[in-house]
Amino acid sequence: MSKLQSEALREAISTIMTASKEKKRNFTETIELQIGLKNYDPQKDKRFSGSVKLPHIPRPKMKICMLGDAQHVEEAEGIGLQWMDVEALKKLNKNKKLVKKLAKQYHAFLASESVIKQIPRLLGPGLNKAGKFPTLVTHQESLESKVNETKATVKFQLKKVLCMGVAVGNCAMEEKQVFQNVQMSVNFLVSLLKKNWQNVKCLHLKTTMGAPQRIF
Repeated sequence: MSKLQSEALREAISTIMTASKEKKRNFTETIELQIGLKNYDPQKDKRFSGSVKLPHIPRPKMKICMLGDAQHVEEAEGIGLQWMDVEALKKLNKNKKLVKKLAKQYHAFLASESVIKQIPRLLGPGLNKAGKFPTLVTHQESLESKVNETKATVKFQLKKVLCMGVAVGNCAMEEKQVFQNVQMSVNFLVSLLKKNWQNVKCLHLKTTMGAPQRIF
């Protein structure tokens, strides 16, 4: 049962998006869902992690890198996707600083089957530590649709603190699309929590440059 009041949520979305339109920025602001949890001990309780695919892509400009075999590299070039092959990964020489820099450069990684198996050996645990271990892409699926799926997926991962933020939309979207994304994100997050809504302290929505609006 969702405790999100639809009316209040619609109002909050309208407020932040109107404010964003009034102050013209030279980029499209991202809309972030900020989550505060309670009655949770990250030291003792299981740290949850889960991903959900949203109906609308929150960050169309999300930076993705394909760690590919020859065929995937060719496909990546064809759709204008950044890529690295095994040779390029070998050059990083498992250097922690370089792997960390690579992880920071992109929001997400995709990898071919033959490459994904070699990642721990080639890069060490760096991508995993950054929460960006690549998603597998097989040759049976379209690389382009996998890229769009990745752009539409948000990940909830509890680390050491009881707050987190995920991108759920952007100011170029219709309010109705943001509404659908927020509802889906919140309900999925709540399903991951031990005591569901009892673990939710507060939820806010905010645009990159705007003031937060409380929705719960």
